[in-house]
This record gives sequence, C-alpha cells and structure tokens, in this order.
Amino acid sequence: LGLVGTIAEGDVVPVDSESGDSEDEEVGPGGRGGTGRAGAAAPGRGPCSRLFPQELPRAPGPRRRGPSRGDFSADFVFGEAEAGGEDAWTAALRQLRGKKAATTLDEKIEKVRQKRKLQEREAKQAKVKAEDAEAEDDQTKKEHEDCSRDEEDVESEYSLDDESIFTTADKVKVKEKKRSKKGEEAESFFEDASQYDDNLSFQDMNLSRPLLKAITALGFKQPTPIQKACIPVGLLGKDICACAATGTGKTAAFILPVLERLIYKPRQAPITRVLVLVPTRELGIQVHSVTKQLAQFSSVTTCLAVGGLDVKTQEAALRSGPDILIATPGRLIDHLHNCPSFHLSSVEVLILDEADRMLDEYFEEQMKEIIRLCSHHRQTMLFSATMTEEVKDLASVSLKNPVRIFVNSNTDVAPFLRQEFIRIRPNREGDREAIVTALLTRTFQDHVMLFTQTKKQAHRMHILLGLMGLRVGELHGNLSQTQRLESLRRFKDEQIDILVATDVAARGLDIEGVKTVINFTMPNTIKHYVHRVGRTARAGKAGRSVSLVGEEERKMLKEIVKTAKTPVKARILPQDVILKFREKIENLEKDIYAVLCLEREEREMQQSEAQINKAKKQLETGKKETGSESLERSWFQTREERKKEKLAKALQEFDLALRGKKKRKKFVQDTQKKGQMTPEERSQFEILKSQMYAERLAKRNRRAKRARALPEEEPAAAPAGPKKKKKVSVFDEELTNTSRKALKQYRAGPSFEDRKRLGIAQRRKGGTFKSKSRY
Repeated sequence: LGLVGTIAEGDVVPVDSESGDSEDEEVGPGGRGGTGRAGAAAPGRGPCSRLFPQELPRAPGPRRRGPSRGDFSADFVFGEAEAGGEDAWTAALRQLRGKKAATTLDEKIEKVRQKRKLQEREAKQAKVKAEDAEAEDDQTKKEHEDCSRDEEDVESEYSLDDESIFTTADKVKVKEKKRSKKGEEAESFFEDASQYDDNLSFQDMNLSRPLLKAITALGFKQPTPIQKACIPVGLLGKDICACAATGTGKTAAFILPVLERLIYKPRQAPITRVLVLVPTRELGIQVHSVTKQLAQFSSVTTCLAVGGLDVKTQEAALRSGPDILIATPGRLIDHLHNCPSFHLSSVEVLILDEADRMLDEYFEEQMKEIIRLCSHHRQTMLFSATMTEEVKDLASVSLKNPVRIFVNSNTDVAPFLRQEFIRIRPNREGDREAIVTALLTRTFQDHVMLFTQTKKQAHRMHILLGLMGLRVGELHGNLSQTQRLESLRRFKDEQIDILVATDVAARGLDIEGVKTVINFTMPNTIKHYVHRVGRTARAGKAGRSVSLVGEEERKMLKEIVKTAKTPVKARILPQDVILKFREKIENLEKDIYAVLCLEREEREMQQSEAQINKAKKQLETGKKETGSESLERSWFQTREERKKEKLAKALQEFDLALRGKKKRKKFVQDTQKKGQMTPEERSQFEILKSQMYAERLAKRNRRAKRARALPEEEPAAAPAGPKKKKKVSVFDEELTNTSRKALKQYRAGPSFEDRKRLGIAQRRKGGTFKSKSRY
C-alpha cells in the first residue's frame, strides 16, 4: 500500500540533511588558538581526514578537568582540532597548484648529500685498497652498513668519537630578577576597562541560533576572558580598542558580534558591509577559515582578497558583493583602483587585526588610503596582543568614543611559557649557528619554530639543517605563495619537524602543537619578541622559548626579565659541544655553496623559459591583443613615490649599517676580497638589522605629535609670570569705557586738537568739516 515500514533494530537509518546534527560539518577553531576547541573530525569525513590523518575523534564520556589556571575558567576545555581550518588552506593551494617550482630545495639538498656520501665512500674505499686485500672485503661491508644507517638515523652523521656530544647535558639555571627602583612601575597604555562577568557563557550573550549551533558544532565550551569582555560591547555597536595575550581567541571575539549584526539586520542589496584587514596572507587565510566555520549555518557570505592568490577569481567574488571581506592592504587597494564595481562606501564595520602592525611605518600610506575610502559612519574595532603609540594616534583620529578593553598588559607573554636565554660572549658571535644546530640536534628535535632576522639567514639555516639530515622547511617573503602555504601545511601535518621563519610568521598564526620557539637573534623590540614566543604555549598549554642573547642585546633581556611573571632560565651549552658543531658547519660550507649554485642555475633556466614563452605568445597572438592584455593595473601612488617610500623605509644593507664612512669603505673592500662573510659577520649583520629598526622607531617617537581632534586627558599647565594684556582697538575701547573722564569727554564733544585732526583728514579726501556742538 506504499506505507512507510517500521525501522527494525539492525536497519540502517538515513541521515536527514536538514537535521540539527553537525557531524558532517567541518570542525575547526573559533579564534587564533584561544577558544575552547573540543574534538576533531572523524577520519574519512571531508578534507580534515586528508590533511590531518593523525587526529582522531574524542571518545564520549566525562572529561577530566584540572584546577583553574590564571585567567582561564575551570570549565574551559581545550580540544585538538586544527586551528587554521582545512578548507581554506586546501582552497588556496588548489588555486596555486600549477605554479610549483621544477624541483624543491629539499631535493637539491638531498642530491648534494648523496653526492657527498658517495665521495666519502670512494675515499674510504681507495684508502682500504691501499692497505691490503683481506681487510678490503670486511671494510666495504661495514661501509655499506654505515651508509644504510646514515639514511635512517640523523645521529649517524657523526662518528663514534662525536657521540659524547649527544650525552653531555646542558646546564639550566634560574636567572635572578634585579630589584627595580621605587616608583618605576610602567604605566599601562590603556585604562583598565576590562570588567566582565566571569560566569558569562555563550548562551547568555544574546547570540542567534545559527551562531550558537556553529559554536556547539565547533566544540566551544566556555568563552575566554577577551571574548567575555568584547562580545557584549561589540553587540552594542561601540568602537573597541582591545588588547589580550597571544592565543586567547581574539578572532572569535570580533567575528561573533559582526555575524550577529549581519544576521539580525539582513542586507537589502549585494554590498560589502564588513572589512577585516590583516597584515599577512597566511593570517588572512586563517581568519577567513574561522569566519566561514562560524557562519556555516547562516546565509552570510565571505570573501578572501590577499596577495599571491588569483586576482581574477577574487574580482569575480567581489562583484557578487560578499557580506564580509578579509583582505591585506596592498591587494585591497589594487582591487579598489582596478575593479570598477567594488567600493568601501557601504562598509558598516572596520576591523584591524594585529592593529599595531597595521599602523606601523610599512603600512602607513596604504592605511591612510583605505580609511579615506571607507564610510565615515561605521563601527571600528582594533585588536592586538601589543598596543603602541601608533594605535593611540589612530584611536584618537578615527574612533568615536572607543571602549578600551585591556585584558593583558601589552608585554605579557603566555601564562605557561618557560623562557630560556643563552648568553653569547662578545668574542663568540660566530657560534650562533653552531649553538642553534646543537639545540635542534640534541635537545629540541620536533615541533620547533626557528626565527631569524633576515630572509637570507633563514634560507641558509634551511640548507644547513637539511644537510645535517633534519626535516626542515622555511617561511619568508622571498618564497612564492605556493611554497609558503606548502611549508605551513607540511609543518602542521608533522611532515617536517622544524620551520625556519622570519617575522612574517610571528603574528596571529595558530599552529597546533608547537613545543619550542628558538630566536637566532633577539627581535627588533620587546613587542616583536612577545609575538614570536606567542607561537607556542597557546590556549593554556605549556611551551618553551629559547633565545640567543649577545652583549648588544642584553638591554632587551633585562626588560624581559623585569616584566616576567615566572622565573626566567639561563641555559649553558658545553663548550666542546659548540666547537664540534662549529667544525661540522665549516666542513659543510662547500655543500651549502653547491646547493646555492643549483638554485641559481634553476632560477636562470626558469627566467629564460619565461622569456621564450612570452616571445612565442607575442608572435602567435599579434600586437593588438598583447597591447590590450599588457595594460598595467593602476595604484594610488606613482612609481617614483613608491620607490621613494621603499628606499626611505627599507632596512639598509650591512655596509650602510656601519657607522662612519671609513668603516663602510673598509667593509666594502674586505667583502669584495673575501666574497663570503664569516659566521661573526653574519651574526653582526642580523643584530644590526634589528638595531636599525629600533633606532628608526625611537626617532619616530621623538617627533612632534600631530594635532588631536579630541582633547588631551591632562590639561596643559598655565605659564608662570604676569599675564600680558590683550591689545584692544580704539573703537572697542571707546564703546566699552564707562569711566567719568570718558563720559565728560563725550558730553563736551571733540576737543580742539581732535577737530583739527579730523579737519585735516577730511580736506585730504576733498570735503569740508563742520563742527557741530550739541550747545
């Protein structure tokens, strides 16, 4: 009769697509590592299982909770879901799939290593043949066993005599904090306006059902302090200036109130209503992923416009008018000037993530242009882990009655971070590479991020550590977008153990499971240091940072020790270990040079191929079509202005950093003779780069401040001494003078001298003067 049969106990039940179950949805984070993430997608469900096969679903049942630590609630649950979000990363990589290099750097390193091993084997065989024929057979067998062991184990790179360097332990002692003088407490930049209800939950925040459903699907349990403080204020539509430590979920703190506003007041036309600006491409992809996951049960649309990805695809998405746009400043200005149908006049909410970085000298002109093109009637929100004077400048100009939320101090590191420092003696600056290599080979062998000051040093460390048999990747501005995303993906998937990076990876990126951060040199400022070490010990987990400190960097170390809330450790490596690793690096210099030569040859081949392809295309299509295609994209600055700005703000070369003409000239002559820098010179190069940045920052802070639209908090003191009387005109004086003398003079009329003076003036004009007396 066509009736629906009863479902038996063993029958398979079809899942209704419109039901409230969220098992088939993506599981990801709510903020940059800080919101309570619980659970990961099961294997075989969507792209999560392809990218992160090591993550397993959490078993049901009660979860153990330890005692509450610091600012985190006792009910706060930290999950194991990947923070970056898989869908956004795979979509970005899919756009760049056809742009891979001919061979990777790891392949070149492996080629040089195999060549070196072959040469060593041949040298040993030749030596054995010279001795006697009987020993030759036994020795070759041992060599074959050694070669197979070399490919499997990293420690086989060293001889049996060098095994002592792995057994010798480092010394770690507590670095004592010096007593500070009374009255030298650092003033916090913002007033303490971070009062919030500690018992507040997501259900108490008046969020819509689609958002609560997404929060539940993502496994959020309790909001973090920054979310408890920011979300209620953001829902009121007020401007916000927020500061919280790294890894506390700032992304969800500004995305959730924005999504609630868009759901409550749907758009009448396809226009962009929310603009989120981020400093780096990788952070943009991460924020886009979090936004998509939180908006998965609503009709809110998002778009990503960052550099390195396909321009045409982004233009097509912008024409459709997405609700939320996540962009980097450069690519956004490019679209504003070259995509006619796209504008910012309808933007209702402007968000600056990592606001202090967005407002420094490198983004200054671009930010002025973007704010000029934005709507004046908007809600503006600034978020960062560190707040500087530049943020205060913008807050006083573009924010309207802002609410200042300061959950943590701007120099606070993560609560469970163990900070260690290694002292570099004045005459041992060349030991930095040996010390870092010893740390990575002996002590910290996986889940490590190594930060360097320059792209050149990061590339050299990648080659050096790769030649020593370690699994390494690099992330900096000289790489293509494909290589950058691929390095991040491999590090997250645990295909590589060490990621060598510059400060491009120091902000915002939430990479699951980073155990250790190593600083090759101390960064430019303490705020850069806070962001670097913030890549570990995120979301209430423990982590460790190890920084190499030279004599010229000890001032920064003293400030870090003074502001540290937990004891700071000093690590001491045995000198014989450092010497052996330095000798090993010197022996590998030829192999490093060989890898660099292979790279240069491949780069030249690619350039010549590109020129040939361009010439072929011009011959095939003809001049007319190529002329229409070769139209340059417009920019808000001319080429000369851009060149001037770049030269003024770029870090100068090493020889220009030296003080004095004679030193500079001598250094140029020496480098021309040598051709290669020594380890000491390379280390000095790194330190001078950061010093130049700090000097430029100090010079900028000494400049006269701009006029403010808002009154200063403290009224200006009145100048000492007698007040000078303001000069009053004759007309004002006669009109306001009510003394007896003035009254008598007015009744008597003008005197003889006044009449004479007026008669002369009148005769000059050609008229006559008649005295009129009231008597």
